Amino acid sequence: MSPGGSRAVTLLSGGLDSCVGLAMAVAVHGPRVAVLHAGYGQRTAARELESALAIADHYDVEIRRTLDLTWLGDMGGSSLTDTDLPVPDAAGADGVPTTYVPFRNATLLAAAVAWAEVLGAGEIYCGLHAADSAYPDTQPAFLTAFNDLVRQGTPETPRIEVRAPLIDLDKAAILRRGQELGAPLHLTWSCYQRQDRPCRRCHSCFLRARGFAAAGLTDPLEAR
Repeated sequence: MSPGGSRAVTLLSGGLDSCVGLAMAVAVHGPRVAVLHAGYGQRTAARELESALAIADHYDVEIRRTLDLTWLGDMGGSSLTDTDLPVPDAAGADGVPTTYVPFRNATLLAAAVAWAEVLGAGEIYCGLHAADSAYPDTQPAFLTAFNDLVRQGTPETPRIEVRAPLIDLDKAAILRRGQELGAPLHLTWSCYQRQDRPCRRCHSCFLRARGFAAAGLTDPLEAR
């Protein structure tokens, strides 16, 4: 399959949400999906890349690209990239947590739009969801504004649309959808701190555990 045969670009971090997002893209477009992964200096970059590549292999994705966005982490401002800042646990303070990476999702989506233009792809899939997130760049208003920006900043042909099919779902509903689609949840990684085993303390580990419990499912990482 040639790059010009891609119909959709999917952002794939290696986590639960992006894995299910890819499963949904494949359900619509089959093998004509390109995968984009980015490292931005996060603590678990190596483990996330490992998961992303394994998920892409699972779906036999031929067109894939890994971006080096470590400059985003070099700017600091986030406990995901600055090891001098502690990663808050699940009982952290209210408001936007320190794990928020300034303007990360806009940066990732901008890269995905640029690649979609090159590939001639009309859709971008991402795992944004608002229900369990206090991040400003995971909310419906952000998605609407970004799609407006894409329409203003790209040619009319092909028209590119950013899709966030999980945006209104909580983690349990996302997991149920993933199970329905046969998504390889066992290949995903969620922990913010560790790369050998989940820390079970950070907010991402907490949401993962709560989601599996609410969905009535067993986390394959805990079953090992």
